[in-house]
Amino acid sequence: MNTEASDDSSNLLIEKEKIYLSSSKFESGGSYRDTQGIEVKIKKSSVCRLIECSFRIIGSKGRDGIWVFKPKNLAQNHDPSTDISGHPSFRQLSPNKVQVVKDMTQAGIPPRQILSSLRKQIPNLPATSRTVYNVKRQIQKETLGNCSEVGALFEQLQKGGFFFFYDVLHNSEGLITRLFVAHPLSNKLTKVFSNIFVMDYTYKTNKYNMPLLDIVGVSCFNSSFYSGFSFLDREDEENYTWALNVFNDIIGHENHPLVIMTDRELALMNAISNVFPSTTNLLCVWHIEKNVVANCKKYFGHAEDFDLFMLSWKNVVYSTTEAIFLNNWAEFEFTYTNKKDAIEYIRNIWLPWKEKFVSPWTEIFLHFRNRASSRAKGAHSKLKMYLQNSTGGFQMVKEKICLAVEHEFNEIKVKVASQKIQVPNYCNNPVYRDLLYRVSQFALKEISN
Repeated sequence: MNTEASDDSSNLLIEKEKIYLSSSKFESGGSYRDTQGIEVKIKKSSVCRLIECSFRIIGSKGRDGIWVFKPKNLAQNHDPSTDISGHPSFRQLSPNKVQVVKDMTQAGIPPRQILSSLRKQIPNLPATSRTVYNVKRQIQKETLGNCSEVGALFEQLQKGGFFFFYDVLHNSEGLITRLFVAHPLSNKLTKVFSNIFVMDYTYKTNKYNMPLLDIVGVSCFNSSFYSGFSFLDREDEENYTWALNVFNDIIGHENHPLVIMTDRELALMNAISNVFPSTTNLLCVWHIEKNVVANCKKYFGHAEDFDLFMLSWKNVVYSTTEAIFLNNWAEFEFTYTNKKDAIEYIRNIWLPWKEKFVSPWTEIFLHFRNRASSRAKGAHSKLKMYLQNSTGGFQMVKEKICLAVEHEFNEIKVKVASQKIQVPNYCNNPVYRDLLYRVSQFALKEISN
C-alpha cells in the first residue's frame, strides 16, 4: 500500500469513529414512527436499527483542534457491536473517494469495478456495492437539481452543442414519443463521410422500452462511427419518416447518401424512399441468409443436404451478371423441386427484392463492399457495453452515448494523424505520388489490389 492510500485509510477510520460515537443514538435510539398517520401502529416489514437505546455521547471540537467527548447516558439495551463496519455511517466514503466514484462513473466504469479499484487503494475499505450505488444516486440528484430528468437532459444537450429534436404526446404532461439525438462530434463525421450509412434498430437500451434506431456511418478507413440515435415509441413508417427528416437536416438536403443499408424492414424502406429518393437502399445479405436458414432448415432432414442448399442459394445471390443469375436460379429451382415450401418461401419473400441484394444489380452502386448490416449489429453491441443495463433514463443513456461517440471520434482522429506521416511499402511508386498523405491507407490498398 502506498503512503497516500495508507494515510487516507487512517483518516477515514478516525473520521468514521467520530461519526459512530456521536451518532450512536441516531442509529439505535428512538423507535419506528407512524409517519402515515394511521392509528394502529405499523412496524416495517424490513429490519430496523431503532431499538429505543438511550446511550448518548456528545463530542465537541475545541479551539486547539482536540475533540472532547462527554457521556450523557451510558445505559444500553443491547450488546456492543463486534464489527464497526456493520454501521452505515462507517461505510460512507470520504469526499476524495466520492470524487473518484464520480470520475469513474462518468468514464462508464461499472460499480463493481469502481469498488474493486477503491479496495486496491484501501484494502480494509468497509464500503459495499450499495455504498457506490448510493453515491451514484446522490450524484445524479445533485446533477438534476430542481429540474426534472427530461428538463435537465434538454439543458445539457443544448449546452453541449447537440443536435436534438423531439415530439411529445398531445394532451399529456410532456410525455416524449420520439427523440433524435446527434453528438456534435458525430455531426462532423457525418458531414465528412456522408456516402454510406447503415440503419438498424435495437431494444433494451432504456427504461421506457422505446426502440432505438441507430444510424451508423462508414469512414474512409472502413471503420464505423455513430451518426445519430432516434428513440421511437413505434416502429412504423410515420416514425421512421420523422427520424429520417431530422437526419436529413444534419447531412444537408442537397447531400443525400449514396447508399443506405438496412434489413427488410418495409416501414423503414418506405421512409427511406420518401425522404431520400435519390439514395439506393440495399438489403443486408447476412440478414437474408439468417432468415433463409430459420425458415428453410426445417425442410431438410440432414445437415449436409441443407449445407448444399445454402451453398446453391449463395451461388444465386452472388451471380456476376443478370444472365448468370437467371441460369443459377433456374438450376436452383430444378435441383430442389422436392423442397417446394423452401423454394416458395424464397420466391415470395426475397426474390421480389432481388435488385436490392443480388450482385448484378447491387454492384452498379458505390457501396464499397458494404453488403451487410453487421456494422449496426456491432455498434449495438458496443453501445450496450457502455450502457451496462437497460433501466436507465434518457439522461443516463445520453451520457453513455457521449462516451461511445467520443471514443469513436478519437480513434478516427488518431488514425488521420498517424496516416499523414506513414507511407505503405507498396506505395513507393511514382503512381501514388499525388495520393500519399491525402488518401487513407485503406483506400490505397484497394487501389493497389
